[in-house]
Amino acid sequence: MPVPALQADAVTHSVLPEKISLIVARHEHIAIVGPNGAGKSTLLRLLAGLLTPETGQIWLKGRALCTLSRTDIAQHIAWLSQTDRPAPEIITRDYIALGRLPFRHTSQAKQDHAAINTAIEHCEVASLLDTPFGKLSGGEQQRVMLARCLAQTPQILLLDEPTNHLDLAARSRFLKLLAQLPCTVIAVLHDLALVPQFAQRIILLDKGQIILDGTTEDVLFSPQLQAVFQLSVEKVSLKNGQSTFVFTALPS
Repeated sequence: MPVPALQADAVTHSVLPEKISLIVARHEHIAIVGPNGAGKSTLLRLLAGLLTPETGQIWLKGRALCTLSRTDIAQHIAWLSQTDRPAPEIITRDYIALGRLPFRHTSQAKQDHAAINTAIEHCEVASLLDTPFGKLSGGEQQRVMLARCLAQTPQILLLDEPTNHLDLAARSRFLKLLAQLPCTVIAVLHDLALVPQFAQRIILLDKGQIILDGTTEDVLFSPQLQAVFQLSVEKVSLKNGQSTFVFTALPS
């Protein structure tokens, strides 16, 4: 049986009083959803090693996360939070290059350049490299921050509400980039309508516990999700052969 990319065994925290266990396979794209205060960001921070469980254990590729240094973790996991904002005067190319810091004692310049260039190409930010970060639009800033994460060549990418404050076009473009990534991706998302654009699996949290964990379509159509969010969900076929999900508030 393959070793999971990430695993939580009976983990608890003050915000997550019920024991949480989950297994994340390599290359999975997962959305964590739930109402405000459900514990979504706390769970993500536990998986990133930014918080320590009160009980239980987090495992990174079979190794206890608590035994690893921050550098060790950063060589496997990249983190992007909604509150991440670099100094506005930093030049974009210099900011992206910061993604190579976890490898400064082990990597060669050729490897660094290759990783940075691949990240720049994937995130479509080549035209922004000489621009100060503070001069970029919200969508451009988010793509640049994603490029910095990808310069780490992570096996796992964790994102906490990465599409907040972006307009509709920027959200769609950003999630398309996420969907194309070959690594494991776990994102906390506030807007359910965005989830099907990149995730094949949804973890539904409410009141500090996992209510449901399953495929995107199964969770979206579940009574549990509709009860938590007070929404009805309908899948609608489009003329181009694709489909979309329509969410309607239930009467109070």
